[in-house]
Amino acid sequence: MLLRLIPQETNVNFLGMRKIAAVFSILLIIGSIALFAVNSLNYGIDFEGGIEVEFGYEDRSVDISAIRAVVEPLGMGDVSVKSIDDGNSALIRIERQPGGDQAQSDATLRVREAFEAAMPDIVFRQGNIIGPVVSGELKRDGIIAVTVAVFLVLIYIWFRFEWQFGLGAVIALLHDVLLTVGFFAITRLDFNLSIIAALLTIVGYSLNDTVVVYDRVRENIRKYRKMAMQDVLNLSLNQTLSRTVMTSVTTLLALFALFFLGGDVIQGFTAAMIWGVVVGTYSSIFVASPLLMFFKIRRESMILDDDDKDPTVDKSRPGPFSQV
Repeated sequence: MLLRLIPQETNVNFLGMRKIAAVFSILLIIGSIALFAVNSLNYGIDFEGGIEVEFGYEDRSVDISAIRAVVEPLGMGDVSVKSIDDGNSALIRIERQPGGDQAQSDATLRVREAFEAAMPDIVFRQGNIIGPVVSGELKRDGIIAVTVAVFLVLIYIWFRFEWQFGLGAVIALLHDVLLTVGFFAITRLDFNLSIIAALLTIVGYSLNDTVVVYDRVRENIRKYRKMAMQDVLNLSLNQTLSRTVMTSVTTLLALFALFFLGGDVIQGFTAAMIWGVVVGTYSSIFVASPLLMFFKIRRESMILDDDDKDPTVDKSRPGPFSQV
């Protein structure tokens, strides 16, 4: 049904909107950086530290909703509960309490006493204090992970295409990452390790969209040698548009289902992914492709020596946007 709603042959002048899109993207990036500088992020337990306690049963599964009902009335701030050990145990993470290590120890004791009163048969397995040193290392490792991923993307695209393609793809990825950071700065959703995983996933998703478009651009440069570069880019974007829309819509349908039905545990991750799919689709069309024109890609480097003998190469066909 969705395929029928998307025309198989579109004729949208995407490159004609590149200046408006560039201004829009620059404003969003500046806004994201400003929000981060003023508000920072609402770092979760992984980055700010806190306490971690584990309760469980020997012979049956824990009820996560019942665990939450015991912990949340204690008023200790951000709390995350997840099932571990094949469902027989619950790992509870609580944000760092005001005060030093003694305050964290007191909070752990309060949690333990609450469970002893509400669930006398549950077993206390362990309690740990996540200090600022550990959380600082996690923050550093998360930044390194995203940076290394973007750098490897640059190397991969550079070797597969030309340096203009690599630089365009990396700028588009940085655009997506910065806008996602701005999204979390304004929404104040918890920023934890799962969001770092979402950022890396967004990098992969956006890169996949960009590579599909770049592949078609390379094919059309070789096929239509006399077509203006703007027309080649527009043609390539229109040819891949139905695939881009289908991929984005089906991914968003699954993500929205997870966001509304998956519970609080994965809500931050799915929110990041939804935003990332939207900005990733936008950047592959309005950021990555126009940058090829800005960097003045040379079509001579994309044409193979044996293209002259290839009967599929059209060397004279005018572009559909030449009169626009």
